[in-house]
Amino acid sequence: MLADPSISVLGPDPTHRNCVLNGNAFQQDAIQSFNGWQYACFYSQLKPEEGDKEPLYIHLSRRKLPEGHWETLVFDDYPQTTDDGHNTVQLGICPGDGTIHLSYDHHCDIIRYRHSKPGVAQTPESFPWSASLFTPHLSRLPGLGEEHDELLSYVTYPRFVQLGNALLFSFRTGKAGLGDDHVALYSAQDGSSTYGYSAPRTNLKGIDSNPYIHGLDFRGGRLHATWVYRGFVWYEGWDDLQDTKHKQQAGPNSGENNHDICYAYSDDQGASWCNGAGEVVADLRKGESVRNDSAGIVAFEIPKGSGLSNQEAQAVDHEGGVHVLNRDKLDGEMRWKHYYRSPEGKWTQHALPHVQGVQGGKRGRLAVSKDDDLYLILPNHKAATLTILKATKASGYSDYKIVWQRDGFPPTEPLVDTTRLDHDNVMSVFTRARNGGDMESGARVDVIVLDFRL
Repeated sequence: MLADPSISVLGPDPTHRNCVLNGNAFQQDAIQSFNGWQYACFYSQLKPEEGDKEPLYIHLSRRKLPEGHWETLVFDDYPQTTDDGHNTVQLGICPGDGTIHLSYDHHCDIIRYRHSKPGVAQTPESFPWSASLFTPHLSRLPGLGEEHDELLSYVTYPRFVQLGNALLFSFRTGKAGLGDDHVALYSAQDGSSTYGYSAPRTNLKGIDSNPYIHGLDFRGGRLHATWVYRGFVWYEGWDDLQDTKHKQQAGPNSGENNHDICYAYSDDQGASWCNGAGEVVADLRKGESVRNDSAGIVAFEIPKGSGLSNQEAQAVDHEGGVHVLNRDKLDGEMRWKHYYRSPEGKWTQHALPHVQGVQGGKRGRLAVSKDDDLYLILPNHKAATLTILKATKASGYSDYKIVWQRDGFPPTEPLVDTTRLDHDNVMSVFTRARNGGDMESGARVDVIVLDFRL
């Protein structure tokens, strides 16, 4: 069993909204460590102690590890007003120049972005924590010109991935069921010390569909991606620029149309992609993309209507094994499942015991310890219960046991600081917790960090 974690509070969660903004599965790194400091981003009110509810503002916190006090700055120049769970904030840190990056408030919107001065993450003690360290709100990626404005005018699901000294930015264009995923690399330009983005390239092309990635993980020089496809259902007005039906959670292109779990990897920072057999299926430098019909990309054939979720969770262990968390009802009942690709390339799957995976329920998270055991952090779909399962490497990741379970956590999709876990084997979990009383009484809910020493 895991010992109870230490708990730190980042700030109050805006529970008056219909949609949760702090804790969604596609927030790949809303909490992240670098160079002995930890960073976390979230939305909250400007003066909650005075009863403020709207608008919301981006809060960015940092602390010195292992247990320093959180410092929080607020970007009060950008009010967030849209009640849509897609419109989260994402965090990235570039090791090469020490910049901290934020992308935020997107659901088919123009790029929204800002970044810090160079060096802020490399020598944090040298920089008093203030919003003045960052650029104003930007509508372009740093280093790119107006020729990319059209592509970056319809962005959803931004995410960042550290690739050595560089930082990869991923995003979707298009709409639910009809879109593509793109990548752009933030790195030193033309051999100089100046960093900026390369032109975006389309890594995953949706053909009458769109890919929903579980995650992008870089381990041992290899970038891994798994995803599901969502097929498009044509409807009247689909091509109207003012159409919003595709933004509805239960609209014509909902999760019922998700199908298949797919896999590809890149050994050259996302420039070209191989299927599981090692065959190159797309060279982005030639204008190619991984497509629905690319050979050998389907790991599990799962038909539409099977309850498959989108963007649930992915993790890669230190030997290159790929772990995916999702759910389906192919065995006759809806179950959370752990899909696993061994370092030798063999895929297996196991239904998870002890927990109930429901169709459309809150999504979980995966984390790999320094000794390569797997932890599955799972929310309850309606009760305020958080459960952690463990599967050991020694068992071939098949001996799922409950190692921690507590109440007091309203349904939230938990996030994990994977960089800290790799460094000191502490699993920092970003989630929400109620602050006294019960949820029905309107008790305050906080954005918190749970630190488990593994």
